[in-house]
Amino acid sequence: MKTYLGLDGFRFGWVAAWIDDRGGHGFDYSPGLARLLAMPHARAMIDMPIGLKPSGYRICDLRARELVGPAVFLGARRDLWTFSDMAAANRRYWEHEGKGGGISAQLWNIRDKIRDVDEIMTPARQATTGEAHPELIFWNLAGRIRLATKSSAEGREQRTALLMQRGFTRLQKWLTQRHGTGIDRDDLIDACACAIAARDSTQCVGGDEIDPRGLRMEINY
Repeated sequence: MKTYLGLDGFRFGWVAAWIDDRGGHGFDYSPGLARLLAMPHARAMIDMPIGLKPSGYRICDLRARELVGPAVFLGARRDLWTFSDMAAANRRYWEHEGKGGGISAQLWNIRDKIRDVDEIMTPARQATTGEAHPELIFWNLAGRIRLATKSSAEGREQRTALLMQRGFTRLQKWLTQRHGTGIDRDDLIDACACAIAARDSTQCVGGDEIDPRGLRMEINY
């Protein structure tokens, strides 16, 4: 029996959703990645950049943004967590790369999660643990159309329905069980989407760029 794992970061750590090829499914969470990635799995997908450039934007991010819009954050670099604040980072990037090369507050706020993934990732591990983006996954599951924004009731209903159709039949119950954990509704939904990609994905954007540590820069969906 094969199990497929999807992971997303949240305020206090990481949330993982899993589904197996017999229809079993569940979710778990932990302050760190190690315990969750130690769960037996045939393939895992994580909603966090894998493969980081020293400068500039990754081609896979630019391509994904063309398809699903600004939900894809630009500018993940391996020196991101060396700056004291976002303003200092942007001053550096603007000075060396031009005014169009900065980062958003959203990317800045997940810099520690990006570092967590970068610290454990190797080219060998990337063979079974890949990067995915939930909005790209939902775009694909919906017939390659953009859904309503995930912050809206309509958008959440659309995403939940797509996941339940593909095996996460207990998701509605889980969304009530997350209270008190710090896991946001969208974090759990996104982890489930990544698990579906771990099971079903055969496509990606990017893949031609290799970072200085030998990691492919690609986003699976």
